Amino acid sequence: MSVINWLLDSQLHFGSKAIYWREIVGGTFGLTSAFLGMRRLVSAWPVGIIGDALLFTVFLGAVFNSQGSDANFYGQAGRNLLLIVVSIYGWIRWSRSRAAGKMKPAVEPRWTTTAEKMRIIPAVIIFYGISYLIFKALGETGAWLRVDTWIFTGTALATYGMSRGYIEFWLVWVAVDAVGVPFAFQNGYYPTGILYSIYLPFVIWGFFSWRRISKQESKERAEKLVAPEL
Repeated sequence: MSVINWLLDSQLHFGSKAIYWREIVGGTFGLTSAFLGMRRLVSAWPVGIIGDALLFTVFLGAVFNSQGSDANFYGQAGRNLLLIVVSIYGWIRWSRSRAAGKMKPAVEPRWTTTAEKMRIIPAVIIFYGISYLIFKALGETGAWLRVDTWIFTGTALATYGMSRGYIEFWLVWVAVDAVGVPFAFQNGYYPTGILYSIYLPFVIWGFFSWRRISKQESKERAEKLVAPEL
């Protein structure tokens, strides 16, 4: 067995079940990235990219497994590929912000404006519709197609929101995790299912954390504007 085949096919067995080590490692990197993101650390992005690259190979099982015996889930695979692209954008944006602010965090959490919502909502609807048609054309069928498409769309939206510092992105992750848990367990992706399960309370925590930070930083800015007048 070549080194590449070993990396692609190495599994952890427990009873009649088997899971790929790259799924376990990729999920661990993903969870670490989320934690670093909550702390507003730039390192969240490169760590997430490594995890997404590993998980991309997991969900294109018929392509990357040497026997080619597993199914392809284009929404999940596309999700990880899109995460890599958006994460590069987020990495650059946070790095520039961090450099400009010196010792300040890389992003300042805030709520989206009405104008931003008016642009984002229709864009998400169109994105979902196009993604659904593409995955269907690629041959993906069955009851999980709509769920797979939403996981792909929601992940893109949440990652973009994180790069911009939108507080709502945590709520989008809740909606993704709510369907991601049953999807993963029903299709045998147990580490991913466990990861989604851990994410759910974690992203709720992250939402309240960013909301608190936003209130605190808004208060500090207001005090600085009032101070010169005193």
